[in-house]
Amino acid sequence: MKKEISSKIEAMLAKGIRVANPASVEIGDEVDIGRISGDGVVIHTGCKIFGSSTLILQGTKVGYEGPVTIANCQVGPNVELKAGFFKDAVFLEQAVLGSGSHVREGTILEEQARIAHTVGLKHTILFPFVTLGSLINFCDCLMAGGTSRQDHSEVGSAYIHFNYTPRQDKATPSLIGDVPRGVMLNQKPIFLGGQGGMVGPCRLAFGTVVAAGAIIRQDELRPGRLVFGEMSKSGNIPYKPGRPIPLKRVVVNNINYIANLMALMQWYLHVRALFVAQHFPAELYAGLKANLNLAIAERITRLKAFYRPGSEGEGATPRNGQDAQSSCSADRRCPERNGAWPQLEEVFERQKHFEGNQNLRDSFLKSVEQGITRSGKTYIAVIQGLKKADSEVGTQWLQGIVDHITDEALQAMPSYR
Repeated sequence: MKKEISSKIEAMLAKGIRVANPASVEIGDEVDIGRISGDGVVIHTGCKIFGSSTLILQGTKVGYEGPVTIANCQVGPNVELKAGFFKDAVFLEQAVLGSGSHVREGTILEEQARIAHTVGLKHTILFPFVTLGSLINFCDCLMAGGTSRQDHSEVGSAYIHFNYTPRQDKATPSLIGDVPRGVMLNQKPIFLGGQGGMVGPCRLAFGTVVAAGAIIRQDELRPGRLVFGEMSKSGNIPYKPGRPIPLKRVVVNNINYIANLMALMQWYLHVRALFVAQHFPAELYAGLKANLNLAIAERITRLKAFYRPGSEGEGATPRNGQDAQSSCSADRRCPERNGAWPQLEEVFERQKHFEGNQNLRDSFLKSVEQGITRSGKTYIAVIQGLKKADSEVGTQWLQGIVDHITDEALQAMPSYR
């Protein structure tokens, strides 16, 4: 018996949205059809669209390689969601996501970023042009670098970002590149070779090349380095979860990551806001800011959980019945013993709206506005069309935000400075 076509589908067809097999597509009652463009949007067989905040802009192709589920995502123009599950994420113009994608909250793919088949992302931010190969798990990362689709940062196939520890925490975000330089779209790409991995939290400089098969366990902040090889020896020793770990590095890297996200928010508030237009409407911009706020909150929550048992309430029993001393080193820098979290949390709350040096910011924004006058509201063209000196002013502004927030946070933890 022929299946009835819902009124939502009929409304989509009336707008000119191409629905290849209307009877096979499911649209949630809460979906606002007015937020789905009728200009060149194609929805293939077997797709499902849910969520009152879902936005799909012109030219987007959904489900060409297999069924797609979209739930409360904001999808920019000319995006390809080829097959998979997409929830609470934002995809900017010409992003491409391959078959088997599993993309969840806190994820942002900026312009022309792309992932191949069978990739898992959550709380992941990819700057323009960044490309991930196939069979990858890359949650809790920010990656930048590259200047075009022909000169982009890339992660090789079968790569994993290890983001969960034996201590059962996820205070493990990795910063691959950075925000102050990365947003200028003029940095050398970063390459992470396939069949490899990274143990978060790590930081890598622009221009880093990691050979295939290598596992990154340490930061590399010197630009233009080739990293290769495995551990020099194997082993099998007694081990108890909760053994001493390098607390200072974990905490400092988390603080730096959060500071970079807060600097990115200032970029979104002051720079991205200038580009609101038909191909980057206010609804997409709002989704971008909301997802970044979600990412910031996630990182603060995960760092708070790292401060056990305080994150579970004063006097609470630490997870797995471990005593406080067993879950970290016995020195006085141990978060569980110095009670630094309330002060650190207060710093994040106080500094999350810090705008940095306003003279530097306003000077940079003037340059961006002049670029818009010349080139129109085309984000990549304007940012890459800035003079080197102007880009450096913008980087100084954003780096000042990162440095200020990091320094304020470390002031609350003198032993970590």
